[in-house]
Amino acid sequence: MLLDILIVVIGAALVLVGADKLTDGAVAVARRFQIPEMVIGLTIVGFGTSLPEFMVSLLSGVQGSSGMSIGNIVGSNLFNALMIVGVSAVFYPITVSRTSVRKDIPLVLLSSVAMTALALDVLISGGVTDVISRGDGIVLMCFFVIFMAYTFSMAKSGAEDVEAGEGAPMSVWRMVLYIVLGLAALIGGGQLFVEGSCGIARELGVSEAVIGLTLVAGGTSLPELATSVIAARKGRSAMAVGNVIGSMLFNTFWVIGFCATIRPLPVTDIDWVDFAMLIFASVLFWFFARTRHYIGRFEGGIMVATYVAYITWLVLSL
Repeated sequence: MLLDILIVVIGAALVLVGADKLTDGAVAVARRFQIPEMVIGLTIVGFGTSLPEFMVSLLSGVQGSSGMSIGNIVGSNLFNALMIVGVSAVFYPITVSRTSVRKDIPLVLLSSVAMTALALDVLISGGVTDVISRGDGIVLMCFFVIFMAYTFSMAKSGAEDVEAGEGAPMSVWRMVLYIVLGLAALIGGGQLFVEGSCGIARELGVSEAVIGLTLVAGGTSLPELATSVIAARKGRSAMAVGNVIGSMLFNTFWVIGFCATIRPLPVTDIDWVDFAMLIFASVLFWFFARTRHYIGRFEGGIMVATYVAYITWLVLSL
């Protein structure tokens, strides 16, 4: 137990340090190459912090544990939309650009609806079993290609204003070092946090199902949480929001699409309530962002409370 607690502390420390350095490096890239911070958040930061989810879902899918593979993504996206945005807003209210409200966040809602439609074959299309087939995986990956094309066009046209830098620009080698070491610390720290937390949970007699749906999903999303909170604290709302959006789209379109293309994913242990909750979380994220192009502490508190209520219901229903 004591060893597990030490591992959790070390993992959390690595995540916080990694998030700080990754944010600094990513901001420096945006300034030096005149790339909108939203684009950096959608790509380098969003995809980089989603590597834990990718590895967990890929290995689970290949080994035949499709429930863990899909559950990890659904749980992580719920954590992204409600907890990460919510916690960030509670501590440091977030400004959301008009472009994000009109184009980026609706893509998140589209991804949630698309995954739900492809996963719930019995309910939606009268199929025999619920499965995300290879064909479904290819469809999701095509969505990912379209999203990447849109992102690169945004970077080329400068759809967002590039924020001016303060002081001398960071050298290229230092930017690369910050990003690489930041990602390494985030991923490594996240893995340690998951392992330690699972060890503590087992010692306390918590079931594997609860561990998978809560600690694994939340633990693999810890890099996104730390990065978004740090970015919001530094006044980089575009990067904080872009990190969440990029991570959710990467999780759905690329991770699930890639895993299903390699091996079809039967939908087990995840039912329509979980998918409906994911769609609701995406709608709530979009609604709060579009009201005033601002997510304040009150809205953030509602998002956090919604996630806590869902997890409470989930645990009690097992």
